[in-house]
Amino acid sequence: MANVLPPSVTWAADSGCFASPHEFDPLRYLGFLAKNQDAVDRCLFVTMPDVVADAAATLKRVQSWPIILRGLGFKPALVAQDGLESLEVPWDDLDALFIGGTTTWKLSHHAHALVVEANRRGKWTHMGRVNSLRRIRAAQLMGCRSVDGTFLLFGPDVNLPKMQRWLDELDRQPVLFTAW
Repeated sequence: MANVLPPSVTWAADSGCFASPHEFDPLRYLGFLAKNQDAVDRCLFVTMPDVVADAAATLKRVQSWPIILRGLGFKPALVAQDGLESLEVPWDDLDALFIGGTTTWKLSHHAHALVVEANRRGKWTHMGRVNSLRRIRAAQLMGCRSVDGTFLLFGPDVNLPKMQRWLDELDRQPVLFTAW
């Protein structure tokens, strides 16, 4: 949130609730989005504010956000949290499913089933907090179309070539089957 967008890159926006759950400022977030409306055509999705590891609280928190975000021209993403598999997902209100939650839940068969359903419905699927080849593979096997993490933030001169090797390895070793 609040990063300067380089010209002509595809991007997504995250509300930042994972990093600072008690400091989410909706006006600041909406200000960032308004400032970047000229790049809305390059935006994959914008996450609605969530409550980490609590799907029920997240669903309560996002109630008006799809209308607000679509009003600005953005595609709303629901951050899936622990327990979402037991609740009614408001599929018509979202354009993307962002797999968040605890590490155990995000790598569970519950999260995988939600990714499968989101893909079936034509929604973009994404996994957050992906900072290793192993996690990228897990997201790929689940069917996520994109990932993000802080890996490049720390030591980009060393970590960018390492990440490129990971991506090259994934390209060389196609998925033959999944264990799901």
